[in-house]
Amino acid sequence: MPGPISSAADRRRSRASIKLARQYFIESGQPNRERFIARRQSYHGNTLGALAAGGNARRREPYAPLLSQAFSHVTPAFAYHEMRDGESEADFVVRLAAELEAEFQRLGPDTVAAFIAEPVVGATAGCAPAPEGYFRAVRDICNRHGALLILDEVMCGMGRTGTRHAWEQEGIAPDIQAIAKGLGGGYQPIGAMLASGRIIDTIAHGSGAFQHGHTYLAHPLACAAALEVQRVIGEERLLDQVKARGCLLERRLTERFGNHRHVGDIRGRGLFWAVELVADRATRKPFDPGLKLNQRVKAAAFERGLACYPAGGTVDGRSGDHVLLAPPYIATAEDIDMIVDRLGHAVDVALQSVGH
Repeated sequence: MPGPISSAADRRRSRASIKLARQYFIESGQPNRERFIARRQSYHGNTLGALAAGGNARRREPYAPLLSQAFSHVTPAFAYHEMRDGESEADFVVRLAAELEAEFQRLGPDTVAAFIAEPVVGATAGCAPAPEGYFRAVRDICNRHGALLILDEVMCGMGRTGTRHAWEQEGIAPDIQAIAKGLGGGYQPIGAMLASGRIIDTIAHGSGAFQHGHTYLAHPLACAAALEVQRVIGEERLLDQVKARGCLLERRLTERFGNHRHVGDIRGRGLFWAVELVADRATRKPFDPGLKLNQRVKAAAFERGLACYPAGGTVDGRSGDHVLLAPPYIATAEDIDMIVDRLGHAVDVALQSVGH
């Protein structure tokens, strides 16, 4: 399977999820539910609606006057930057849950339609998984207040983290889910939205139709490609391959970068990993954004035949550098060794170019 690609189809699913949640509550007699809670340092798309849901400061800034006030944001489950000194992972989860509960109360619990999150945050934060128990706590809060849980798995879903859906590793299930990249494996742009029977039944017995559509909705060629990709993943047991190669990738990255003076964190799941570059490991101070270090790594890696996914703004949307890796599901052990070797060389070359 090729790695994930970008397409307009990817993030249409996120805004479709928002619209479906709103329609569900209108048809279930709760039109007052018009607020959505998401997280800072999240990304759910670049159209105005999806951008309003997302929490990337740099992407939002030029369009801030146009963005809907129906969205608010809470602290992300991003342990490397958000956990406090002396705070355990369990305490971190308790604090995040308390903050989410407080946001429900601030808005009015009966006005909140949904909480939106990526199970493993993609390019904005660099493969940041949530700590143990976080999504169970989130699910409980949504259930208690009658809100929906929307999970955006455009990047981390459809096998990328080692299970068909990334949420399977969290012990919960969403009400609505956005999927895309791994759905078609790069052969044809396609995105989709999955919804629970409760939501489908409510609309089926109400208006009878989801009030949404696009020109190339349900494109036969895209659907055929996606079906074939999913068939191959199942028949060739590629999810087992993702788990095995993912363990190897984690080990090789740790061996190469674990003691690197400018690598602050190595994180991810399955075949979805990132290294975060820092000017100072002790303080986690990022490099000056003006250096565009992540772009320098990208260029150096590409010169050696490695296509990686660099991004800036890791910390707050403006500062911070990371490099994301999402190898093919059919990658061999030799491929993994080659990827890490070439990335290691690229990081060293990029750092030398900025005097480090």
